[in-house]
Amino acid sequence: MTKISRLVSTILFLALVLSACNLPGSTQEPERPSAEVVLTAAAQTVEAKLTQAPVQNTATPQVVAPTSTTAPPTVTLAVSPTTGSGGVVPTATSDCDDAEFVTDVTIPDGTVLDPNETFTKTWRLRNSGTCSWTPSYSVVFSNGNSMSGPTTQALTGNVNPGQTMDISINLKAPATADDYVGYWSLRNAAGKNFATFYVDINVGGGGSFAVTSVNMSDSGGCGNFQIEADITTNGAGTVTYKWMRSDGATDNATHPDLVFNSAGTKTVTTSWSTTASGDKWMDIYIDQPNHQQFGRANFSCP
Repeated sequence: MTKISRLVSTILFLALVLSACNLPGSTQEPERPSAEVVLTAAAQTVEAKLTQAPVQNTATPQVVAPTSTTAPPTVTLAVSPTTGSGGVVPTATSDCDDAEFVTDVTIPDGTVLDPNETFTKTWRLRNSGTCSWTPSYSVVFSNGNSMSGPTTQALTGNVNPGQTMDISINLKAPATADDYVGYWSLRNAAGKNFATFYVDINVGGGGSFAVTSVNMSDSGGCGNFQIEADITTNGAGTVTYKWMRSDGATDNATHPDLVFNSAGTKTVTTSWSTTASGDKWMDIYIDQPNHQQFGRANFSCP
């Protein structure tokens, strides 16, 4: 029931009560108001209530966030891999074992050799990884023409990160004239291959005169190092050379020409007097006929 309905009912009730009562000391029944008067009064009261200004509710409503004990669903986004050069998807790799090719110490690419000629191929590699190479690491044949080389050959010493090593294998040119390429790799102690390098020769049935290998050795000690180089050629011809040192000194000495009447090996020597501390090396550069740096002798002073 609304407030207005209750008010009308109350007025009608009071009117009925008053009409039923007598005045004090009078026995005469009082005059009752007509129904029209009662209804008019009630209507006027209702009108007065309706004309009053409405009360504004200024209270700020409180918004209660709904609660839930159910966790929101997990959304998984599919991300396409970013491809590297050549369309290969890059993958995480370890930088423990890695190598950088420095130079062909012997048998540069395209060297002409006789059929069945034996030779020693030497690569100079730098350890560009973070792990040391040890004799548990090895050189292994990978693919191409093996040129009668070994299937696997252990390294001869330790190579710490940043150091270089000359790696040599004994090979034999095939019997048929043609171009041949053989690939070798380094293998770590866990049996994983890395750093592939190759030898590229031309078997031409006669061959051009060339130095095919240089083996370096050193003796003496700080103050007077003695360096020896065994130079091997594939035939008759003349060899000219000069020495190269780690301190950058220029070899201005005039060395006698090495004259080979046939394939073979000749030995040359030099010395280096120094007491400066640290690691040192000496190479030999074959000017004629190869125009190539060969060999390396390593030594150090405390």
